[in-house]
Amino acid sequence: MLTGTEFALAGIAAAAAGMANALAGGGTLISFPALVALGVPEVVANITNTVALCPGYVGGALAQRKDLAGQGKRLLMLVPAAIIGGLAGGILLLSVNAQVFHVLVPFLILLAAVLLAVQDRIRDWIRRQTGHDGTDGTGCRNAALPAGLAAVYGGYFGPGLSVIYLAVLGLFLDDTLTRLNALKQCLSLATNVAAAVFFLFSGLIIWPLAVVMAAGALLGGAAGGHVAGRINPARLRWLIVGIGMVVGLYYLIRLFI
Repeated sequence: MLTGTEFALAGIAAAAAGMANALAGGGTLISFPALVALGVPEVVANITNTVALCPGYVGGALAQRKDLAGQGKRLLMLVPAAIIGGLAGGILLLSVNAQVFHVLVPFLILLAAVLLAVQDRIRDWIRRQTGHDGTDGTGCRNAALPAGLAAVYGGYFGPGLSVIYLAVLGLFLDDTLTRLNALKQCLSLATNVAAAVFFLFSGLIIWPLAVVMAAGALLGGAAGGHVAGRINPARLRWLIVGIGMVVGLYYLIRLFI
């Protein structure tokens, strides 16, 4: 049973995650390790964290809705893949032995940190890409399977999903980075909502903790929007990358002790 102080710490971690997501991404690299540090079992921490941070994805998608103009066909073709993949990832999480997840956690965290670290390079690569514009459906059809596989990862763990989505969309769709980013927000939202809805019936969510964290994430996201012009997103991202690397290496070393 968590104490009041531990609930407060979880709320602060969620607020930091919400602010990080609003400014640079990678917020889960803060909130998930915080829950584990508070003694929450890793699978339960992952599920509770997914449900708690879900409202933040709604805000992100709404904030970029104007950039979704003319992308209705893409949404119709790719959102189902994101939903199916998110559900598959959630099912995989609950089907695989918790010890397997325990072993994978350090590698997943390190992978997410690396993806966040190379985010700018991926964006530069996307800008150089040429290919289908997706208006005839060809690009979207080709992107559906990779997007679905990315969603499986998102439903299973999640950190770094937005970077993976952006890379997939940049490979198959020729469009501005702003519009691809808006599409990515919707796919991330669909993946996380699908996994969260599935987790609602798992019996593994610590609801009081999820409510506190959801409130913290919303407040942090709102605060991030207000201070966006005063904080260097690149510096914040590298701070999160550093945290992720330290936490991932700590968990990795712990596996062999």
